[in-house]
Amino acid sequence: MNAVTQDLMKRFSVNEHCSSFIGGESVNPSGAGEDIPVISPITEQQISLLREASIEEVDTAVRTARDAFENGPWRHMSVDARKKVMLQIQDVLLSNADELAYLESINAGLAMGYVKGFHVVRTGWNFEFFAEVASQATGEAYTQTKPYISIVTREPVGVSALIGPWNAPLALCSMKIASCIAFGNTCVLKPSEFTPLSLRRVVELIHETDIPKGVVNLVNGRGHVTGDALVSHPEVDVVSFTGGTKTGAMIAARSGEGLKPVALELGGKSANIIAASANIERALDGAILGIYSNNGQQCLAGSRILVERSIADEFIEKFVARSKNIKVGDPMDAATEIGPVCYQAHMDRVLSFVDVAKQDGGELLTGGKRDERHETGLYLEPTAVIAKSNEAQVCQEEIFGPFATFLIYDHLDEALAIANDSEFGLVGYIWSDHLPTVMKASQEMRAGTIWVNTPMTRELRAPFGGYKKSGIGRDSAKDCLQFFTEEKTTTIPTETFPMAKWGASD
Repeated sequence: MNAVTQDLMKRFSVNEHCSSFIGGESVNPSGAGEDIPVISPITEQQISLLREASIEEVDTAVRTARDAFENGPWRHMSVDARKKVMLQIQDVLLSNADELAYLESINAGLAMGYVKGFHVVRTGWNFEFFAEVASQATGEAYTQTKPYISIVTREPVGVSALIGPWNAPLALCSMKIASCIAFGNTCVLKPSEFTPLSLRRVVELIHETDIPKGVVNLVNGRGHVTGDALVSHPEVDVVSFTGGTKTGAMIAARSGEGLKPVALELGGKSANIIAASANIERALDGAILGIYSNNGQQCLAGSRILVERSIADEFIEKFVARSKNIKVGDPMDAATEIGPVCYQAHMDRVLSFVDVAKQDGGELLTGGKRDERHETGLYLEPTAVIAKSNEAQVCQEEIFGPFATFLIYDHLDEALAIANDSEFGLVGYIWSDHLPTVMKASQEMRAGTIWVNTPMTRELRAPFGGYKKSGIGRDSAKDCLQFFTEEKTTTIPTETFPMAKWGASD
């Protein structure tokens, strides 16, 4: 254990029990519910116990959120008053950046410097951004049909169930909370049972502001227990989920039973096309970041790297050499580029694809095993394979780890056909300095976001979401406004007009 880690452990404690937080208060973990060990992927040791919220506890959380929505001040406050609270939340989160980054790092295995410099900053920014979105929202008025004026306004939708993933808890779940409450809603958040620590602290910190009790509530537990109880609760109005496609399908089905709208950001198997007309060095940097950043655990990873044949040998050789030099290690070490994957079963699944690739005729280029330089910790060597064809399992299934798959193509039409030959369609990448190549790729790739000559970046004002099995709906300023509000049309006559007098005597 290095000195930095020792210092952080002294500064920041981890609660022995990670329980729910309902109505502005921590739930006593001595009640009903199963204890689930929270394991750090750095040490493979238990660092806390998650107290799973039972159906009854979920009911309490949802009814607390309902009461806060119906009878509390939040939805009736002016937009400026809510904005003031949202900015307080931003301030308190950024003031505790070290602690939040530490909790996320020891729980999820992400490099602490990366979490603090990107995820925590994004967490705070989410609250400022959606406060501004709410403050700038507009209504509509129609006067075409005489003698009426029809006014369209938006009202908060009600109680939202927010279910987050384990790969980037702070950045992704904070966006759900911020985009929900900015418009006057209340919510119940369920983080992943694998990574509950940072978000539990976020909800505690939120309640150091002037936010009314019951607006933001948190329950912890597994999907089939806590998550199912939350999604199926009759007092939940909408459901927002980020995670795996199979789970998303189950959530959509359960939500559909109650006719609840869903927003689903799901899996990906994104194509990263490297054309011969690309700046090779920049494309190399971008391809490495596109698959290995965030420990390779991101739905928007450029996991299928399609390289034009004339540059394939050079590009792949350089990629492999760079992969072997990537710093894999303790997330608390500032030099670390890749930390451990999140949990044991996931590490086993990622490694299993090495044999799968070979069985399909592929070749292992580098990595493919546990990093032997670490006695403990779920560390994997950055891995790359070259597949025989896009029909290979490693080209069709989301692996969700530091695992790149190469394919070689001869012309752009072939690359685009390969890119679109997937049940997913979240993002796509194209690297080329030839404008017609870029424009054709951006128009023909069947994906919700296309990145040109850049690794992943998010513009929160623009829609983000996927085609096909990569999800339903979009995240953006406008899309979140539409999802978390109901439209209401009020029609008013501007002058007296004659009406039929049914039943009136002559």
